[in-house]
Amino acid sequence: MYPIDLSGKTAVVLGIANQRSIAASIAQILHQAGANLAVTYQNERLREGVAKIVEPWSGTATIECDVSSDDNVEAAFDAVSKEFGRVDFIVHSIAFANRDDLGGRFIDTGREGFRLALDISAYSLLPVARYGAPYMTEGGSIVTLTFQASERVFPGYNVMGTAKAALENAVTQLAYDLGPEKIRVNAVSPGPLDTVSSRVIKGYRTMKRAHEERSPMRRNVTHDEAAGTALFLCSDLASGITGQVIRVDTGYSIMGI
Repeated sequence: MYPIDLSGKTAVVLGIANQRSIAASIAQILHQAGANLAVTYQNERLREGVAKIVEPWSGTATIECDVSSDDNVEAAFDAVSKEFGRVDFIVHSIAFANRDDLGGRFIDTGREGFRLALDISAYSLLPVARYGAPYMTEGGSIVTLTFQASERVFPGYNVMGTAKAALENAVTQLAYDLGPEKIRVNAVSPGPLDTVSSRVIKGYRTMKRAHEERSPMRRNVTHDEAAGTALFLCSDLASGITGQVIRVDTGYSIMGI
């Protein structure tokens, strides 16, 4: 049992695609802390897979939410409200870029690929916050997932680094907008984690190996460590934290070489 008790609270988790998703680890730890869960799936093709992941978590609702459509996001939060009433926490763990844009030279990124990556990976946080915040009637916490490529070059990550930079800027501006409503907005920035998505990035293995070799703790971060930080940011222990990027990278980001 975790010392953080979220009993009676409701969390909406967006971004579970499969068992290896960071969002799945976060949803699990929020459930273990006692939160009611609403998890979203992008479309009918993914619904069954998400339903199987959350099946052991009693009382969990699965709701369609395609963040490329504002109407779909609005309908999703309306459905959550009908199921649970208010919303206390929102976890946004969504990113996407065309496979062809995750390798080669960044300069060759096409206009449409650039637009798509920033739309899904960064802009989507805005409608999620816009339509979710009205149901956060007692305040709460919005947490998103970023990566250090927002500030430094990770060859192969390419346009996703630009998207993460935009996402982190959005975190600060949303924190300002929603602060008067007692809604905190923060980002968790883990080191490289094994997911289905990360493994399509050319150079991912090199990235992961360098992290292990150069970080002060001489290892990579785990899904549980990233999830635990999200749990902390949702809890009252983080009541004074907003607009921040919390690094969970075994210290890799402090190194100069």
